[in-house]
This record gives sequence, C-alpha cells and structure tokens, in this order.
Amino acid sequence: MKNVLNSFFRLEERGTTAGREIMAGATTFLTMMYIVPLNGIIMSHAGMPLDAVITATALVTVIATVANGLWSNTPIAMSVGLGLNSYFAFALVAGEKLPWQISGVLFLVLTVTKVRTMIIDSISPEFKVAISSGIGLFIAFIGLKEMGVIAAHPATLVTLGDLKNETVLLGVGGMFILMFLMAWKVKGAFIISIVLTSLIAFAAGIAAPPAGYVSMPASIAPIFMELDVPSAFSWALAAPIITFMLTDLFDSLGTLAGVGYRAGIFTEDNSVPVQKTLEVDAAATVAGSLLGVSTTTSFIESAAGVEEGGRTGLTAVVTGLLFTGTLFLLPFFRSIPANAIYPVLVMVGVFMFSDLKKINFSDYEKGIPAFLIIALMPLTFSITRGLAAGFVSYVFIKLVSGKYRELNPVVVVLAVISVVAFIVG
Repeated sequence: MKNVLNSFFRLEERGTTAGREIMAGATTFLTMMYIVPLNGIIMSHAGMPLDAVITATALVTVIATVANGLWSNTPIAMSVGLGLNSYFAFALVAGEKLPWQISGVLFLVLTVTKVRTMIIDSISPEFKVAISSGIGLFIAFIGLKEMGVIAAHPATLVTLGDLKNETVLLGVGGMFILMFLMAWKVKGAFIISIVLTSLIAFAAGIAAPPAGYVSMPASIAPIFMELDVPSAFSWALAAPIITFMLTDLFDSLGTLAGVGYRAGIFTEDNSVPVQKTLEVDAAATVAGSLLGVSTTTSFIESAAGVEEGGRTGLTAVVTGLLFTGTLFLLPFFRSIPANAIYPVLVMVGVFMFSDLKKINFSDYEKGIPAFLIIALMPLTFSITRGLAAGFVSYVFIKLVSGKYRELNPVVVVLAVISVVAFIVG
C-alpha cells in the first residue's frame, strides 16, 4: 500500500511521506470543518432547508476535495465559497427577492462560459484588490448585523446593537474567543471557537443542547436539481453573473497563488497542477449547483495543511474523506447557535480586507473606482452595485480626462452592462 501511494502521489519526489500527508490532511480538515454548519445557516436565510443544505455542503466538499487530490495531485481542499454564499443568500435572495432556485443556473453559466478569462485579463490589479476588500467588508457587515452588534436606526440608518441582550453578548464573546485563538495562531481556530461559544450558550441556557450528536444524513431531495432556468436569462442578472464569475475566479487564483507557491508545486515551468486544479474547481461548481449549493472554490485553509508538510494530493484526499464524517453530525450542527457562527464571517472579512494597502488612492483614476467598489458594497448591501459603480466611474474618468484610448473594450462593455443593470433595476 505504501508503495502504491508513493508511486501515485509521487511522495518521494515532493519530499514528503504518507504519514506527513495524513497529518496535513487532518489539519486542513479541522481548520475548515466550520463551513458545513456555517453554509447551512447562511443559505437557510435564502429559504433553503437547513438540513438538506448541510448534507449537500458536506457532499460537495468530499467530492471536490477528493477529486482534486486524485486529478491534480495538489494539497488544495475545496468547498462552498463564503463570500458568494453570503452574497447570494443575503443580497440576491433576501434583498433582491430572487428565487433561490436560480443559484444552480447562475453557477452553471459561470462555469461553462469562457468570458471569465477575458474579464480577468482586462481588470487592473487595483480592481481585483478592491473587489476582494469590498466583499470582505460586506460579509463582515453581514456577520455583525446578524449577530445584533449592528442594528437599524431611523435617523442614522445603523447604530450599535443592544449589548445587554444575551444573544448579542454571546456573539461578542465568540468574537473575543476567536481573536484570542487567532492571536495565538491556534490551528483549527474557527471550529474551536464555534464549539467553545456553543458550549457557553448551552451552559448559560441561551441555546438548547443537542438531543444527540449523530444521525443518518438528511435528504437533499428538496434542493437537488432545483434549477430555475428562465429566471437566469434577464438583463437584471447580468451584473450578478459577472460578480459570481469574478469572485469565484479571484478566490481560486488567490488561494492557488498563496498556497500553491508556498508548497512549491506551482512554479512558472509547472503550470499543469494549476490548470488541473482549476478544472476540478469548475467541475465541482457544476456538481455543487446540481446538488443545490452555491459555487465551490479552493479554500485558503489549505495553507494549514501545507504548513504541516502537505505537498501532494494525498493531503486533499485525506481531508475529503474526513468530511464524510460530517454527514452524520446533523443533530450537533443543527443545535449550534447562529451567534457562534457569525464571528467567523467577520474574521473572514478581515482576511479579505488585508490587501487594501496595495491600492494607491492618491491616483484618482484607480483610487476613486476602488473606493466606490469598497464603500458601496456594504452601504448598498449589494456586491453587484458596488462593482457596477466601480466600472462606470473608471470609464467615466478615463473619458473626461482624454485617456479613452487606454480603455479596454471588455471594461467598457462591463460598464455598459452595469448602467443597463442600474436602469433595469
């Protein structure tokens, strides 16, 4: 068996061993296990059944991660992307009143189209950073809002929430627990903070403890193959589709650049692992849409496994196989209070906001569109509107400054689509 693993995954060639890969896979699993209950709670805000989403999330994580390990031989784990599931549930469904069944069609369109390659090549590095930072601020705002730390106010629109409320205090406590764990660089900080905060809620009587911990997986029948095809083909959804394409691509490329190069497997003369990983990412997005969940992406938590010595696809295979255990933890996941989960959203927002320093705001041609993207995403509660404002303002500044020859045709088209999307509604 050892020789088979060594031959298939090229362990010796990558300077690793089966034991090291197994430990790395377990580490990655612990750092990203939080996605199963978190995605269930987030997508339940879109009217999707919690139990079915939890099962579907676990399934797509197993399928995508094991497939990537076997096909690309990289230690990259995949699951449902946090930024896009929040955008879909809170902005498109809850905010825009779109049917959640449109999710599958959007992600099928996202995956089969080749337009995203043209878009990524046409957008400046500042735009990419602004999009990432804006989405980070947006989902952090969602986390704080859902925790009750931020509340509505008739005069100022938003204000500080009721910190005397025990549920709000639970969320604040969860934030401090998570900050403590992150400060001490504790591996698996997300899932540990969720468990500790849940235990506090159970002990304080804020939430009821689970009646049991294991059960058979819930059926995914209520969300399986639920595709609202006609609703996907409208001008109003042009901007959301672009947003999905960009965010999914940026998530994947950012993770692959950070984790892959750190592992020494994505060198300039070795592009095959990158391409194969992106192929699995695309295929997993299609599979996820059919199962009823939002788009999958490469997870930055894969870095934890890489730091443990993971260098091959065996790490990903171990991570994926361990996720099969989450299929049977439905009673525990169902009992987790929401305010034990939402601090994780805030922290993910912090991570996504960290590259903001790369934008030169004194250069108005880049700074103004970047600022509008970042500010309007949370303020309008829409990633789409923030992104559209960025495209429109960028093209406008280039035109009025006489630099229209510098405009990329793809960016002009995106700006026109953005204007149409604003007008159509």
